[in-house]
Amino acid sequence: MSFDFDAGVHVPHRMQPGLRRLAPGAVQLTPAVAPKRGAARHLREKLAVLWAFRDQALLRAPGFDAGPALQALAAHAAAEHPDALRLIHGKEGGQWQAPWLGWAIDDDAQPHDIGTGWPEIGTLLHDTPPEWRRTVLLSLAFAEDFAVIDGATGTLPWLAVALPSMWAPETKIGRSFAEAHAPVADNRLIVGAAPQLVKLVTGPDKWERFVWTLTAHPRLHGHPQRVDPARWPAGLDDDQLAAQTWWRTERQTFIPVPAVDGGPSQAVFTILVEVTPLAQAFSQPAQAARVHDALASMSEAVLAYRGLTQAQAPLLRWLARRAGDGAGNAP
Repeated sequence: MSFDFDAGVHVPHRMQPGLRRLAPGAVQLTPAVAPKRGAARHLREKLAVLWAFRDQALLRAPGFDAGPALQALAAHAAAEHPDALRLIHGKEGGQWQAPWLGWAIDDDAQPHDIGTGWPEIGTLLHDTPPEWRRTVLLSLAFAEDFAVIDGATGTLPWLAVALPSMWAPETKIGRSFAEAHAPVADNRLIVGAAPQLVKLVTGPDKWERFVWTLTAHPRLHGHPQRVDPARWPAGLDDDQLAAQTWWRTERQTFIPVPAVDGGPSQAVFTILVEVTPLAQAFSQPAQAARVHDALASMSEAVLAYRGLTQAQAPLLRWLARRAGDGAGNAP
């Protein structure tokens, strides 16, 4: 699990930027598939979403050129994980190869099986409009979703988000950072700091932040149109409710995009979603205690926004038992 409890779980809980400068050499991307096919959960869900809901996952504001950001992301990916992505320089961006997927996109944006290609990936690449094929190859090669933040306008002009956490990417495209976070409960700190945050993350340094929630939704893909609004069934006891609860986390990082010919500064925003059954989420009682105290301190607005109002009390009792005496007494 890539989630950092110390950096991500705060007591009392507050909706805040929580940025942390990355250490030199820290890895920002995660290959979506190792040589063993059965472990590729992110890849399987992304394939399903990009087949059925591509227009809600791949989005670009009119007139925006994503080329520099996409090239910067690909170069970063190839440097970190050359077995997952390789760039062969050529006339129009060169050939991009994803060895573990077994597919490549050539200079003319045509897909090619490079010897061990999964047939369903090739079918999807051929069905994808040529201008999005490199993006789809990157999206499938890595577990992260991606967005571009434009430093000049503070907007999100480009998104490749197949696994959103209860938000609709199509409603965020072209919006400012502040507008994109407007629906978030208790958002004063994030919205108020939006201009400074945009300037910071589109600068030369690399940053990361962590967010989490507890949910009844077990899939990585959480578009609100495809999530049961009823959440947990009625009548569950504490253990039954906890058994139907998942620990959903995100590690978000920012990859600087070099300015081209004096153009605006940009950053690629990476989002790694992970979902773990609650009973398997904590490696030590202190982590359960920390989540207990954070959940207990959430405002009514945050609980309602996250769908946790009715589930808070039973989850607090379950977390207190998991944590032992260190968590205190649940209300």
